[in-house]
Order: sequence, then C-alpha cells, then structure tokens
Amino acid sequence: MKAAFIRKYGGSEVVELGNLPTPEPGPSDLLIRVHAASVNPVDFKIRDGMLKTLLPYRFPLILGNDLAGTVVGLGGAVKRFEKGDEVFARLDRQRIGSFAEYALVDESNAATKPANLRFDEASSIPLVGLTSWQALVDLARLSPGQRVLIHAGSGGVGTFAIQLAKSLGATVATTVSERNIELVRRLGADIVIDYRRQRFEDVLHDYDVVFDTLGEDTQLRSFAVLKRGGALVTIAGVPTARFMREWGASTWVVGYAAWANRKAVRLAKRHDVRFEYLLMHPDGMQLAEIGKLLSDGRIVPVIDKVFSLDLVREALAHSESGRAVGKVIVQP
Repeated sequence: MKAAFIRKYGGSEVVELGNLPTPEPGPSDLLIRVHAASVNPVDFKIRDGMLKTLLPYRFPLILGNDLAGTVVGLGGAVKRFEKGDEVFARLDRQRIGSFAEYALVDESNAATKPANLRFDEASSIPLVGLTSWQALVDLARLSPGQRVLIHAGSGGVGTFAIQLAKSLGATVATTVSERNIELVRRLGADIVIDYRRQRFEDVLHDYDVVFDTLGEDTQLRSFAVLKRGGALVTIAGVPTARFMREWGASTWVVGYAAWANRKAVRLAKRHDVRFEYLLMHPDGMQLAEIGKLLSDGRIVPVIDKVFSLDLVREALAHSESGRAVGKVIVQP
C-alpha cells in the first residue's frame, strides 16, 4: 500500500512516500480503507521527535492520527462493525498511521460516520472533536450559563471547540486575527477579540474556563481572566508534573515538567484556579456522541484545504505554518 512515513525524526525532509505492507488486523481491529485523513499539530510534533518521551515509536513510522474510511477487514473478536461500514476514528496513540491507503483501528476507538458528512469532512473531526470534548466536558466540566475563553478560535481545535461550547449552553469568547472575525462569529462566538489590537485580559474578567491551545505567554496571561474556582485547560507546551507522574515518567522527566510549568502553577495558586494538562485519548463512545451533534447540524466541519497523499509534505507544512483556517486534509 502507498503510505507517508518516516525512518527517523526530523523536519519535512524525513517524510517519505512509498510502499509498505498492508497491515493485518488483530482480534479487535478494523482494517480501514482510508478515504481521507486530517493533519493535526501532533503529526509534525511526532515527526520532529518532540513527543518521543511520551510516545516512543518504532520505524518506519506511518504518520497520521485520524481518518474516515470504509471497513474492509475485521478481527475475529470484532462485534460492533461489519465490512462495508463507513466509520471515522482517532487511531491508537501507540499505533498511528492514517496517511496511507489502509490503516488499523481498534473497534473501541471507531464510530459510525455521520451520514450527512463527506469522508473529508468526517476525517477532520476525530482528533479535534475528542480534544475539545475531553477539555470542555471532562476536565473543565463546562455547564450552561458559564463563560469560556477559547484561544485561536479559527484553528482546527478552535473552530470545533467554539461550536461544542455553544451546544453546551456557554457564552463563548475567542481570540483570532481580524481576517477570521466573521468566521468565528458564524460558528457562534459571542465575544471576538482581535489579538493584534487588544489584550484579551484587558477585556475579559470572571470567566469560568479558559481553553488554551497556544501555551507560552498567552497561557500565563490567561490566568487573570478566570474567576476563583475556575479552570485553565491546556493542550500546549510541556505536560504538568502531575500528568507526567501519572503517565509513569521518570523522576528526572517529572522534575523537568515541574520546572517548565513553575510560572503557570504559581499563577494558578495565586488566582485559586485549576491548571489541567490534556493529552487527548481515543474514545469511540465519545466520538459517537460527537457524531450526533454533527448529524443534527449543531456542529459543522471547517476545512481549509485538501491535499493528495503525494503532497503530504506540503499538507504538513501548510498546517505547521499556522495559516490554515480549520482543518487540512490528506486523501490517499
């Protein structure tokens, strides 16, 4: 099968396009004919080796973390799906590989593709949808009437998170550049801040939740927006020491995480708020719930550009540039 893979960590030059063996499904696996896969920041972070401490992989490593496609093979223990079913999924963290003609997905991580979505639209959802769900529902416990600030509202996660927060009954503020103001308003944002002209902490106060997708200075400034008892959930930067400890990391790695997050932890204590790090995990049941929101139109996919698998380097570069509005898609 044709696939985009790496033999070592590095920049775009290490990404190869070639033929690798089609994988064989294990007992609980679905063999998926991939019709579309989406590009996510985690893809170029994996390519660069930035996550090798958390996620050690073997080479050659096929890139790609989520997909939409058709079931063409089944493991003997599979019960929920049949050949011919159209599904979408976030692949196992330990076994990625959606930038290929075929990929394996454990059936527990897959959900039926919403019938009203094309394959490219469906492939744009799993990673950003589950990230937003686990950040806003599981960790932040966002509820009707609360107020949430979502950073980078025009990005892949942001465009989904705005819509999810509105479906939960929250008031949504977001930060974008001027050219994307109308887009995020159409998605449901109540308050839109052009980050080049305004400092969000000068405008927003007493918020219940901040969903941080940027890290660094933006993260540190965000604590001032929260009310006492609020929560800042981040998917950016170095995981917290608590997260690394629960992950089973070495004492040295936990110590480094504590040092890297020392300013954020100090600010969380000063403002009396929770500071949570999220590394999203696959979950087919949550994805099925997200599918319902897509089926009834409460959430719509936002796609920036579609590339062929032959142009996977260009797709990764476009996503990495930060210029994409919504998701970047690769089609084998």
